[in-house]
Amino acid sequence: MSKNLAVNPIEWQGDRVILIDQTVLPHIYQTVEITTWQAMAEAIKTMIVRGAPAIGVAASYGMYLGAKDIQTNNREQFFRELGAIAEKLKATRPTAVNLFWAINKIWQTLQQTIGDVDILKNTLLETAKKIQADDLQTCRAIGDHGLSVLPDAPNKLNILTHCNAGSLATAGYGTALGVVRSAWQADRLARVYADETRPRLQGAKLTTWECVQEGIPVTLLTDNMAAHSMKSGLINVVIVGADRITANGDVANKIGTYGLALISKAHHIPFFVAAPVSTIDFQLETGDEIVIEERDPVEVYQIGDTRICPEGVDFYNPAFDVTPASLIAGIITEYGVFSPHELRQLQKMKKSF
Repeated sequence: MSKNLAVNPIEWQGDRVILIDQTVLPHIYQTVEITTWQAMAEAIKTMIVRGAPAIGVAASYGMYLGAKDIQTNNREQFFRELGAIAEKLKATRPTAVNLFWAINKIWQTLQQTIGDVDILKNTLLETAKKIQADDLQTCRAIGDHGLSVLPDAPNKLNILTHCNAGSLATAGYGTALGVVRSAWQADRLARVYADETRPRLQGAKLTTWECVQEGIPVTLLTDNMAAHSMKSGLINVVIVGADRITANGDVANKIGTYGLALISKAHHIPFFVAAPVSTIDFQLETGDEIVIEERDPVEVYQIGDTRICPEGVDFYNPAFDVTPASLIAGIITEYGVFSPHELRQLQKMKKSF
């Protein structure tokens, strides 16, 4: 049994980015080479790379890939062309706030950098590398802080999670699965229960794959099995990730998260969100202001190459839902665990990053 996982979803190699292609897991492990910002934008949009922190890291490198091909020595012209690239990258996934945070972080760093265009390009690459390294450190801290709020159990814990918030969704280690990994390493985990997470099946395809790589016991559930599993006493705690958290503690995450939170409350099971402070959007007061991405209906009516419903059916495919703060026991961050109404304390910490 291994307790060390080396899944590196995003790797910078010389002049290109190597991504694990998450659209073909778990059946095929393959990587994709990204050499242009346009290819990176397409990889984010088509979910070759996915997960809010991972999208932020990928977009950072996308910014550099765009910058290195800008042919000008004029700073103002450089910023004009880079700004256009930034807007195109931001448009790929509107709900995940880490995408915007990472691009804005790079933009602010460049504006404060003194020097010619070559210096700006070098600074951009170093900033992208730092964002990636910091995310890995952040995820490990989230995992460690998560241990402090896990409930006591007569034996070891069974943790339910939704979608994938692991190494594949971050720079490595994970947010919700970071807590799982820390619990596993601390010998407090009995089993992970993973929701399949329709319609993209990230839980079935990605979370279970990560657990299998590491030897963590994992049981796959269809999304509509959660209530029965809780009533049967199989679940001790629920931990999910987040794509955007508003100032009042409302949380946007993969579709189905809201229902899972309601079920958890009905069964008196603690429901935690694990996410870096960069996922908190203090510009938005409540979840009602979050733009919810709607994706191609083919994700709903087709699994693989098989159509699962008749012609003539209409479709609705929101990629995310919003869980109200009142259903959340705590938000696990790199700075500790906070109740939703305590998030304002983290605003200064976010600004100092």
